Amino acid sequence: MADIIDLIYADHDWLRRQFFRLDDAKGVAELTAVWEPLARRLDTHAEAEETVFYPALLKHGGETEEGDPEDETEDAITDHNEIRDAVREAGKHDVGSDEWYEAVGKARSENGEHLDEEEREALPDFIKSSTLELRHELGMQWLQFYAAHPAGEGVSDEDKDAEEYIKANS
Repeated sequence: MADIIDLIYADHDWLRRQFFRLDDAKGVAELTAVWEPLARRLDTHAEAEETVFYPALLKHGGETEEGDPEDETEDAITDHNEIRDAVREAGKHDVGSDEWYEAVGKARSENGEHLDEEEREALPDFIKSSTLELRHELGMQWLQFYAAHPAGEGVSDEDKDAEEYIKANS
């Protein structure tokens, strides 16, 4: 079964591991080899969630003690925008420069906070409020999204307005 929850967790794990690999990278060539795919994947992951997962959460998620689907979606879009901003900022600087490290550090921090919050709130909420069939259907959509955007091809890095997104996807 292609479970959307498993696929999102797998992406989260990949993102975290790549940030750890940056810690071990030495020199511009190694930093670039780790950062470029990571930067593309951060944007791709955000777009995949916004295309596949969050519209389903808005439609099928239930209100819990931790929050409601609209709040969780608003938080996610805001977090994704912060991550996108940091990735774009890193792209303005030479790899390995102080400014680049600062922007990458911001991306790492924002991403870490986002993943932790999503794993504490949105994903458990969706597990409780959805069926295995829906999770499989969304998992297949997730896989199709990634197949349609190899290495982040065609994925936008533009920020989204959270309110407009929620209106359009509720």
